[in-house]
Amino acid sequence: MTRPAFRAWAARNPFTRPIARRRTRALFDLCAGFVYAQTLSACVSLDLFERLAAGPVALDALARATEMPALETLVRAAAGLDLLTLRHGQVSLGPLGAAMVGNAGVVAMIAHHRLLYADLADPVALLRGRGGMAPALAEPVEASAARAPLTGPGPGVGTALGAYWAYAQAEQPAGLEAGAVAPYSALMAASQPLVAAEILSAYPVRRHTRVLDVGGGEGAFLAAAAQTAPLLRGTVFDLPAVATRAAARFHNDGLSGRLDAVGGDVFQQAWPGGADLISLVRVVHDHDDGRALHILRAAYAALPPGGTLLLAEPMAGTHGAGGVGTYFSFYLLAMGSGQPRTRARLQAMLKMSGFAEIRHRPTATPLLISVLTARRPLRSV
Repeated sequence: MTRPAFRAWAARNPFTRPIARRRTRALFDLCAGFVYAQTLSACVSLDLFERLAAGPVALDALARATEMPALETLVRAAAGLDLLTLRHGQVSLGPLGAAMVGNAGVVAMIAHHRLLYADLADPVALLRGRGGMAPALAEPVEASAARAPLTGPGPGVGTALGAYWAYAQAEQPAGLEAGAVAPYSALMAASQPLVAAEILSAYPVRRHTRVLDVGGGEGAFLAAAAQTAPLLRGTVFDLPAVATRAAARFHNDGLSGRLDAVGGDVFQQAWPGGADLISLVRVVHDHDDGRALHILRAAYAALPPGGTLLLAEPMAGTHGAGGVGTYFSFYLLAMGSGQPRTRARLQAMLKMSGFAEIRHRPTATPLLISVLTARRPLRSV
């Protein structure tokens, strides 16, 4: 396939022509993908999906409402991506644009991607800046963990995402003030409801009495879990400034009688006890192997014998979600901490940490989130 003569033959041959055309289109999409992403970003910035939620709008009226005389260029670009449609001067939602309506979490992430675009302006420079610190998925966990520091800023210093995710680069994350944690805490809270619904459909938390949600942010997942299990009680354990935001949320939602928040540093102190379920939702992949193993071992220590760990995050190598590893490889590189991991690698890390009965819990949308559960054995081996 690397030979021009073969490619030319394949494009002419009636049996191979459909394959050749599909691959040509796929290669074009890779080349033009940054334009597609910016088209989507522009639609979100102009709030086009919500403006069209009630029905078609005349193109000239939409251009006036958005103060964009050249709006037709964007509309036609979005129509080519099934985000919008344009017929007889009327603009309406396309099938993908309709899925954006009311989807606050996705909209927030798209707006947030402006930081990632800045860091990816020169991807080779970004790769060199990481200094080869990110371990390959095939590297043994033991080798990767042995050279991964538990403290100190990572190699993502100086990137836009490294500054945004302040805890990833802070020498003392527990000392971060409210202003430093507010942007990313709000982003995670906005994107958490859909994730929480997937997790709670895959694993019924009502069999537990108390959950410790580590790195739980503003408490969106814990609040959703409490709604599905009326007898469940729980605690968010996160940085002090983040825990304050979670406590305020629980108070405003009328859940402060069942849910609370404890501030601290997961790497520097013992975790709160008393929970028979510990949840790590989109936490482990934010850390390199040494710190990730520390988290898993701390969870093991905090659980009683027979207690359960619930680990949920996007996983590399998931069938039908091939782009997950690609996306998170560069996102976490720019962030300066973490890596996407396959299910097998996470299972190996759980086993190394002492857990048993490790099970995959299928979700409806594995591209969004995958779930593993594991138990602390009743008896030490």
